Amino acid sequence: MSERASDIQAFLDARGWGTAIRGPLAGDASFRRYERLRVGYNAAVLMDAPPPEEDVAPFLRIARHLSALGYSAPDILADDPAAGLLLLEDLGDDTYTKVLAERPGQEFQLYALAVDVLIDLHGRATKDVLPPGLPSYDRDRLLTEALLLTDWFLPAATGEQTSPTLRQSYVAAWDACLQPVLEASQTLVLRDYHVDNLMWLPQRSGLARCGLLDFQDAVAGPAAYDLMSLLEDARRDLRPQLRDTMRARYVDGFAALNDDAAARNDFAAVYAILSAQRHAKVIGIFTPLSVRDAKPAHLVHIPRVWKLLEAALAHPALAPVSAWFETQVPVDLRTAPLHPTKAV
Repeated sequence: MSERASDIQAFLDARGWGTAIRGPLAGDASFRRYERLRVGYNAAVLMDAPPPEEDVAPFLRIARHLSALGYSAPDILADDPAAGLLLLEDLGDDTYTKVLAERPGQEFQLYALAVDVLIDLHGRATKDVLPPGLPSYDRDRLLTEALLLTDWFLPAATGEQTSPTLRQSYVAAWDACLQPVLEASQTLVLRDYHVDNLMWLPQRSGLARCGLLDFQDAVAGPAAYDLMSLLEDARRDLRPQLRDTMRARYVDGFAALNDDAAARNDFAAVYAILSAQRHAKVIGIFTPLSVRDAKPAHLVHIPRVWKLLEAALAHPALAPVSAWFETQVPVDLRTAPLHPTKAV
């Protein structure tokens, strides 16, 4: 037995789960690993997040905060932060992704519920919704993520390292567009609010029917981000009519947006800027996962993400970034990467 396996067994033994039947659950793009545990009729989920690569403290903090607000984050059954081990409430197998595949007739219901959770969350006072000390989605964080495209995708697409001059021109284009985002009111942004990380919990009532996963990277940022993440999913095509209906549902949830044309226009601009930023980031992230880490399943999503990015770049607020892409990333490069990845 490896040292890590021994630590996990000791953690489970000390908490009454040492004899559990254990089975793997789907992981993510991190070092975290998940197992479902069963002892008789009881079930739980083990999160194995080995330090120093992972830190469970942000997950613990946000999970407890969301639960205190009345949302369905997994309850923490036991924790050993120093060891990177958590025992979590098992929310079942019905991710939105699974339910949408098996029962497509529930699509409107599921998306409407997810949007209503955001309306409720974003309608709360800032002092209540933001835990103290939560990092901000500031310029440096936004640019660091957007630069994944120049630092990972471009070298893989062209076979050449991105030059410092080209990289700086990309930064300058973004700097010319980010101000509306930086000036937007801040709320709790979960960062990966999409169907893979939402659970359908029909046995609960109201907003609690939407279970929340994968929120450890939460930040203080613009309300538009999580709505955009839900409706512009890198892994799933969403019908334009449904996307527009859900955006309208969100806007209708706030009198300031619904009654003020200027506020709606500002929201649309922030939404578009964040959309372009996220899609650039995702193209960058999917590149090393596919090419360097031998996870080619991500390649299938890159054409979809390029389409989403191009749609976002059509917004006037993104004119400088759009011009940069027209010049530096012509259409024939907007594909899945072909060359070994060479980061700058």
